[in-house]
Amino acid sequence: MGSKNALKTDAANGDLFDCTPHVMAVVATLGIDALIAIGADDTLSYAAHLHEQGLRVVSIPKTMDNDVFGTDYCIGFSTAITRSVDAITALRTPTGSHECIAVIELFGRNSGQTALISGYLADADRTLISEVPVDMYRLGDLIMADRNRNPSHYAVVVLSEGCTIEGGEIFEGGEADAYGHRKLGGIGQYMGDILSRKTGVATINQSLAYMMRAGPPDSLDRMVATNFANLAMQQLEDGKSGVMMALRNGNYTIVPADTCVQGEKRVDVSELYDAANYRPSVRYALDKPMFLY
Repeated sequence: MGSKNALKTDAANGDLFDCTPHVMAVVATLGIDALIAIGADDTLSYAAHLHEQGLRVVSIPKTMDNDVFGTDYCIGFSTAITRSVDAITALRTPTGSHECIAVIELFGRNSGQTALISGYLADADRTLISEVPVDMYRLGDLIMADRNRNPSHYAVVVLSEGCTIEGGEIFEGGEADAYGHRKLGGIGQYMGDILSRKTGVATINQSLAYMMRAGPPDSLDRMVATNFANLAMQQLEDGKSGVMMALRNGNYTIVPADTCVQGEKRVDVSELYDAANYRPSVRYALDKPMFLY
């Protein structure tokens, strides 16, 4: 069973089985002649599968992780970055007041872009991303040097929920969903505790979690969502199916619906990150997408 199949767990033995025939039967019974699928990899990959089964489908990428392959931008990303930068900036007040280290964990799953861009724009001292395992001894030395250089004697670390310690495993828990994914989270608290023990400095451990995606969207997300919606309706009106809305090189466009499963979208470490010093490093912005992805 792959991610293109609708899977349901049999509670008795944990087996998975394909629900696609049932889904297609329900669609037929309801008289649905076209579907607009809005979501991330799992949703969009199954939408492409339904197109292969004969259902008219168009797809819209929507995930604050911005990790759908085939589009430079997904609905929700700008709002999540805006929320994160505001929260990181606000946390400087208690962190500086107590002369400690703030360790701020962000959603992002296995892509470090939310952490990378939020840390970059909020001017965090160190930013840890999913794509680069962390040496805690080196991080401890770097963050203490940051704190000592700061006249207010504090430092800020931003990290992705999917980042790992060198030689360690990714932090995840709970039951796996139908696509085999378990919930990520907890690495910030764990790293914060290690930093506190190694440096002797107290840490403020803060997971922004759902606050990154709470509340009304910002103007950029409203713009992209509105235009993706209009573009999707235009495709259906023109008799098209099996396509995904996308932004590429600053332009609205469409790509085949199964583009989302043709690769992985991750941070380009060589172009955007200083792995030795755990911080964003935008070497060249020329010709890169607006969000450097």
